[in-house]
Amino acid sequence: MKKSLKGALLSGLVFPGCGQFALEHYIRGIALVLMSLTGLVVIGVKVQQQTFAVLEKIEYGGGEIDISEILNSVNLAGTTSGGAVYKFASLLLLFCWIVGIIDAYRTGRKKDREEQQQSQC
Repeated sequence: MKKSLKGALLSGLVFPGCGQFALEHYIRGIALVLMSLTGLVVIGVKVQQQTFAVLEKIEYGGGEIDISEILNSVNLAGTTSGGAVYKFASLLLLFCWIVGIIDAYRTGRKKDREEQQQSQC
């Protein structure tokens, strides 16, 4: 398998930065992994906050579970609590994924060309 394809698949299907690690570009890999993890942590914290807000509303409502009330609470929590932060974290994660795939493919292509030139000499 060509290094370009291997790097792109690792970054695209496993996690952003994995392709860079496979191609021995560790600093780029670490940067992509850290930025992606930051985005995931922010998304996780926002989801957890929304979940607790919905659970508190259920608890204050007498503890009875009504699916329509849960859906209303989820929709309200999704629109009022930090929507911009959630969108930014999602875009950061998407950006890291795309950059990771493109960078791994380009880096792998360079390595494939170098190996091809060395084998021709």
